[in-house]
Amino acid sequence: MHNKIPTKYYFINKLDTNIINKQDKSTAFIYRNYSKQINIDTIIKIKRICKLRKSKFFLSNDIKLANQLKLDGAYIPAFNHDKKHLSYNVQKNFILIGSAHNYKEIKIKEKQRVSAIFLSSIFKHNKNYLGINKFKLLSSLTKKKSLPLGVFRKKTKKN
Repeated sequence: MHNKIPTKYYFINKLDTNIINKQDKSTAFIYRNYSKQINIDTIIKIKRICKLRKSKFFLSNDIKLANQLKLDGAYIPAFNHDKKHLSYNVQKNFILIGSAHNYKEIKIKEKQRVSAIFLSSIFKHNKNYLGINKFKLLSSLTKKKSLPLGVFRKKTKKN
């Protein structure tokens, strides 16, 4: 049902070619904008940019639209417990990824048949902070690929 699952993701909420082009070629992009109505033209533009870069592109919380637009896949956030997408016929190599913050949500994502699960932030940036030890523990409770949410930055020298 899926092809190679990316290991690096970047969440975007608007079309910004500068941000997209600054990411490395192996980075997949997830369009996640819950504050505005979905603009299909924007999604198509991002899809074209990602295709030129040979980067994967996912749409958050709208599996049906992601499939119709022939995106690489869709992202199911932790708050989405719906399983109606299981009745859809999806394109070959369509990847479903999800996020979870605890064991109960991991089990929901497994029932939603995601290929990989983002686990809550391993760094202390939000209320769902896990830390490395809890991340390892939750990762061991699923056979799905577990991905940490968090920001990794290269340290740069200051002059």
